[in-house]
Amino acid sequence: MKRIALLKEICEQNYNCDILIIGGGATGLGAAVDAASRGYKVVLLEQNDFAQATSSRSTKLVHGGVRYLAQGDIQMVIGALHERGRMQKNAPHLVKNMRFIIGNYRWWEQTFYTIGLTIYDILAGRWGLGLSLPLLKRTVKKEIPGLKQSGLKGGVVYHDGQFDDARMAVTLAQTGVDYGAICLNYIKVEKLVKDNAGKLSGVIALNQLTGEQYTFRSRVIVNATGVFVDDIMGMDAPQAKKKVRPSQGVHLVVDSKFLGGNSALMIPKTKDGRVLFGVPWHDKVVLGTTDTPLNESVLEPHALEEEINFILDQAGQYLELKPTRADVLSVFAGLRPLAAPNSRDPKKTKEISRNYKIYKSKSGLLTITGGKWTTYREMAEDAINQSIQIAGLAIKPCVTKNLKVHGYSEDVDMSKWDYVYGSDISKINIMKKEDIQYSELLLKNFTFTVAHVIWAVREEMAQTIEDVLARRVRLLFLDARAAIEIAPKVAAIMAKEMKKDNDWVKSQIKEFTELAKGYILQV
Repeated sequence: MKRIALLKEICEQNYNCDILIIGGGATGLGAAVDAASRGYKVVLLEQNDFAQATSSRSTKLVHGGVRYLAQGDIQMVIGALHERGRMQKNAPHLVKNMRFIIGNYRWWEQTFYTIGLTIYDILAGRWGLGLSLPLLKRTVKKEIPGLKQSGLKGGVVYHDGQFDDARMAVTLAQTGVDYGAICLNYIKVEKLVKDNAGKLSGVIALNQLTGEQYTFRSRVIVNATGVFVDDIMGMDAPQAKKKVRPSQGVHLVVDSKFLGGNSALMIPKTKDGRVLFGVPWHDKVVLGTTDTPLNESVLEPHALEEEINFILDQAGQYLELKPTRADVLSVFAGLRPLAAPNSRDPKKTKEISRNYKIYKSKSGLLTITGGKWTTYREMAEDAINQSIQIAGLAIKPCVTKNLKVHGYSEDVDMSKWDYVYGSDISKINIMKKEDIQYSELLLKNFTFTVAHVIWAVREEMAQTIEDVLARRVRLLFLDARAAIEIAPKVAAIMAKEMKKDNDWVKSQIKEFTELAKGYILQV
């Protein structure tokens, strides 16, 4: 996925395409894959890096939504469960089956949760990942040794999907390019262009890294910018009402010793009515999440003290070893693009439906917002179907229900971090054999090598240290202090590969260090 080659392709004046997508998160990338795989001429523009905002900051779950079942949103759960199955089928190197354990501390809980989760299994149908079953106390202890034993009576196991969100986003960008799409990061749409009849006909965009400006002509424009959809809608119609209400979700990453096993923990009801997860992820554990309504959308949100304290407090009530601030290796926050409620007395964000919504403006702008990672493919299909109608394009059927993504491989060792590369692992290994320096480990206790950094630049459009450490090898999310330590090495490798000077190296290290400090809790 050579970024320079893609840039050269669009340098001609008034580059023409069928469908132009603004936004390189889950929904936008999914739409690019859908449209390109149907055979349309597609351009996707992301103002920063792919999945830099919400789509890299999830709980790392591919799930139907157990709590939505409790709320009675059966249709959404069924749809999400089916999409979960397709996601695992089409990306087996990125999505894996995870056992989730609910510890039972009251006499009625085991029966109650077993019945509820059996319904969850039934709704999944042939897309089910495994049966939900009651567990004896000793089995629960074996699965999650770190679970609080006092008062434990037994448990229930159910199955859901677990994945690496940013790696999935990068993979979708690669998949789109594989099918002929132009997917570019760091290209910001600055203006929507309209014809004499007031219909959208294209965009003017700016290369954030070089200052170059590009003009694109497109028969339809899709606004898939997540929590920033209102900004694009405002370009189209300044008086447009806000369609998104951002809700912040915070996660804390701690050492794997806090769970002690390979299964995930699900706490079905916290004091604010949400569920709380402890999910094994790349040899660490992700604890979360929160649901805090905010008034503004920002690219780099920060966890509030009350959110941090809430997660530590709730997790500590269920774990033998209570996590403290000093145990947190990284803290990250993301904003959910929830569809704004219409009433003057809006619901709490945890009660707002996670169903997605599509809006069509008079000018022809199609905006899609809401939803979640699990349903990205379905959302993309709907958005492209409606885009075809708006543009009057020749109808071509969607093929993504059975489309294998880039790097598809059923033969990966998921005990090793690099399983996320799928079949590309062999290409990275060839690089290491060709140049022994590429095999050098960058940091003790982590498996990242020089080759992973080179690969991120050459094949995954990484342009900054943050791109590599946050979204290509995920170290910023796994251990922020380790990411700061490794940053100078990564900068030197990237500078050599990208032919950057020493000023670039110094600037990158400084910018990344300041960013990474926001992922570290002060004790």
